[in-house]
Amino acid sequence: MSIIGEAILTASVDLLVNKLASEGIRLFARQEQIQADLKKWKNMLVMIKAVLADAEEKKTTDQSVKLWLGELQNLAYDVEDLLDEFQTEVFRRKLLLGNGEPAAALDQPSSSRTRTSKFRKLIPTCCTTFAPQSIQFDYAIMSKIKEINGRFQEIVTQKDSLGLNVSSGGRTIKDRQRRETTSLVKEAKVYGRETEKKDVVELLLRDDLSNDGEFSVIPIIGMGGLGKTTLAQLVYNDKQVQDHFDLKAWTCVSDDFDVFRLTKTILISIVPDQNVDNHNLNKLQEELKKKLSGKIFLLVLDDVWNENYNDWDRLRPPFEAGAPGSKIIVTARNQEVAAIMGTVRAYQLK
Repeated sequence: MSIIGEAILTASVDLLVNKLASEGIRLFARQEQIQADLKKWKNMLVMIKAVLADAEEKKTTDQSVKLWLGELQNLAYDVEDLLDEFQTEVFRRKLLLGNGEPAAALDQPSSSRTRTSKFRKLIPTCCTTFAPQSIQFDYAIMSKIKEINGRFQEIVTQKDSLGLNVSSGGRTIKDRQRRETTSLVKEAKVYGRETEKKDVVELLLRDDLSNDGEFSVIPIIGMGGLGKTTLAQLVYNDKQVQDHFDLKAWTCVSDDFDVFRLTKTILISIVPDQNVDNHNLNKLQEELKKKLSGKIFLLVLDDVWNENYNDWDRLRPPFEAGAPGSKIIVTARNQEVAAIMGTVRAYQLK
């Protein structure tokens, strides 16, 4: 899946949505009575953005999806160009109303410019659209709007026929259902991450990462598909790491940052034989705190998407019972996750 391609298209769509919501464009839309068209464009862009992740993944095996993405990118460029034309026209009309001085007016005597400026202020905004230049412009843009309406409709129709799935947090519902990681890795099939593995192992073995004696959180950040999980697996299974920590646990978080589920999963990972089915969150956290107390532990929280500090704040209390030198590795795509959970500088994977 081309994350870079998805990122570029997503950025293009976001840019257009923001432009459509800008004050200048909304003012122009009211003057031209095209609010309905622009609102429709905005709604369609939001719908399209929701399936971009799935489209980028499918384009490698489906030529129709690849062509659809190409048409979408071309449409995005053309819509951006048209919105720029709108903004230029808004500026021209402001000049005509006396909010600025057109270049030609600067050649007039100052008294003449003053009289003209006063006269312009008496002209209602709507009347400026009757100037010959505005009429010519209106005719041209209505033709372009009609064309773009048709292209938008075609893009949305094709989206439905291609069976593209709506994504959440950058991934499709199907992705979330099948995405579950473990600590196991086939090292024979992993190439080119020796340096990164060495760097992270060194961080794990250091005793000076935390100034207050608490556990340290090391975020591994990077775009999807770069191998964050694989790197965490390699580090987790390293012989030096295994010998250094008293306890280890691996948890796949995904975008369901459920504190109860995560606490239970971590506890079961540390004490597989313990029956915790009837425990509430308080009991689970008490048991986890007891097991971690005085132990140097390593915990991997893989594939974290949560950007809510309160959720992290509710999960972390049992970890504070661990011995100094305890570490938590967090893998994530978003820098916001690192900002919320990290206690040291994020390790950026490229």
